[in-house]
Amino acid sequence: MRILITGGAGFIGSHYVRTLLSGGYPGWERAEVTVLDALTYAGNPANLAPVRGNPRFRFVRGDIRDADLLARLVPGQDAVVNFAAESHVDRSIASATDFVATNVAGVQAIAQACLDAGVARLVQVSTDEVYGSAADGSWTESAPLEPNSPYAASKAGGDLIALSYARTHGLDVRVTRGCNTYGPYQYPEKVIPLFVTNLLDGQQVPLYGDGGNVRTWVHVDDHCRGIQLVLDRGAAGQVYHVGGSAELTNIELTRAVLAECGADWDSVRPVADRKGHDRRYSLDDSRLRALGYAPAVPLGAGLSATVAWYRENRSWWEPLKRASGTGLPGSHRPATASQAP
Repeated sequence: MRILITGGAGFIGSHYVRTLLSGGYPGWERAEVTVLDALTYAGNPANLAPVRGNPRFRFVRGDIRDADLLARLVPGQDAVVNFAAESHVDRSIASATDFVATNVAGVQAIAQACLDAGVARLVQVSTDEVYGSAADGSWTESAPLEPNSPYAASKAGGDLIALSYARTHGLDVRVTRGCNTYGPYQYPEKVIPLFVTNLLDGQQVPLYGDGGNVRTWVHVDDHCRGIQLVLDRGAAGQVYHVGGSAELTNIELTRAVLAECGADWDSVRPVADRKGHDRRYSLDDSRLRALGYAPAVPLGAGLSATVAWYRENRSWWEPLKRASGTGLPGSHRPATASQAP
């Protein structure tokens, strides 16, 4: 089996790659893996260091919008999983150009390359943010797309482009939409690694608005298992929700992180709310559960292990925070609970 993983040097993609190459997905133990990643600010070669010496691993630096490059890489692949995305809401509010380019035009380029090469399966990894904000209940996969941020709108556009290739051309496209994801190797502008690394350095953490925004959380290992299940057993042209094990307000999440880091509420700095901030996300993941999915990592255990990883891996995150200024005194980038496939 041969598989192309785009965006495989990012947070979720690299976890998928590391698990795949370590034999974590039955039936794919001998898969030959090619990672394509542009290595923008959140793509990090260090995320792939544990598998760099694996003879079944190949890394290619490049842009998913490069049709000529895709024409060389895609033929002969049995599957393509697209993790590549610009994913931070605050950045999309400041400038949406890169988000549209990568999350819409990039998806179209991948879908066309898969169609041209006769690739058997394409999995498009997306987000619950495409639905907007849920006042009550949970979204099914047939819920209308009502994105509120430029990031979410660009992801919705990419999903629709991918699914149009299924309906128009018969390409086997499967879309996953996951909830907020956390775990090791997550770029420290996202809420959990930002809060953890700030607290480990004795700094305050920025909390948006009244802290009442509600998110469901899934550990990256569970998220990737859900994606793999869709690759293995999903149906062409279908969307699948990847749900989590805990639904929390941002205040509840903040208290949990403070407790894990041995800090108190004096370490919290309220900041002005984000523009167009979605109040609540909630996914009905019964379609994926019918295929055998269930999150296996409880939030308490997963959060404890995540904090321990950041505590033990300063050499990974300290250079990233120095380079970006994220979370440092005077930083202009507060963070909240935004999900990043």
